[in-house]
Amino acid sequence: MTTLAVNKPSERLSDTEIEALETATRLEALHGERSPEEILDIAINAHFAGAIAAVSSFGADSAVLLDMIARIDPALPIIFLDTGKHFDETLAYRDQLADDLGLSGLRIVAPRDDLLARDDPDGTLHQRDADACCAIRKVEPMARAVEPFRAWLTGRKRFQAATRAKLPVFEAVGARIRINPLAGWVTSDLAAYMRTHDLRENPLVAYGYLSIGCFPCTQPVKPGEDARSGRWAGQAKTECGIHLPGLEQSLASSPL
Repeated sequence: MTTLAVNKPSERLSDTEIEALETATRLEALHGERSPEEILDIAINAHFAGAIAAVSSFGADSAVLLDMIARIDPALPIIFLDTGKHFDETLAYRDQLADDLGLSGLRIVAPRDDLLARDDPDGTLHQRDADACCAIRKVEPMARAVEPFRAWLTGRKRFQAATRAKLPVFEAVGARIRINPLAGWVTSDLAAYMRTHDLRENPLVAYGYLSIGCFPCTQPVKPGEDARSGRWAGQAKTECGIHLPGLEQSLASSPL
């Protein structure tokens, strides 16, 4: 069983944060070893019915989780963070895949115009401070997008990077629950599912993009490197921030 991490001392946790941590721990013990389809059914139809969304980048293997969701509830809210820096191929793929799967709950969330005007008026902030760029274009919109929900689904997997090696299926983020149904899947599992269900693939995968984010900060993966090595290549940065404590701190102060 994967150990859940606590990002700040328990004496500083609010009652709702403690409740979320206890819920995540309990759900991980009960369901963490189930199949992704079972986890999704339990989350969508039982524990968080009517109060759960999915967040998708419509990236390299996003079709797998989205197809599983579509088979359970095609109207489930699907949040896409339109950073203003996506590849055109990703934007086209988003619309094509949503149509393929009959996903009717797509929600496109953009950065705040006032923050862009103040901190990135010429669109080059990523060249000077990638963390600050992600904070404006991803972290703040993400916190705003998931705030109405009790839980949200992601497509993160343990194999993607060393920083995700101990990723649990259920984890607490502030007062909410983040669920990673595909945490234990590997490349062969994803490829087999894509073939079996004849799913459309992001066209950038054919060019070696195995983890797809904003075009200025994404490049093809070199042979032998992990799937996320093409993100912020040459920098110490490995995550955009939507899965890090900065988001947790934003959501901790957001009432359910």
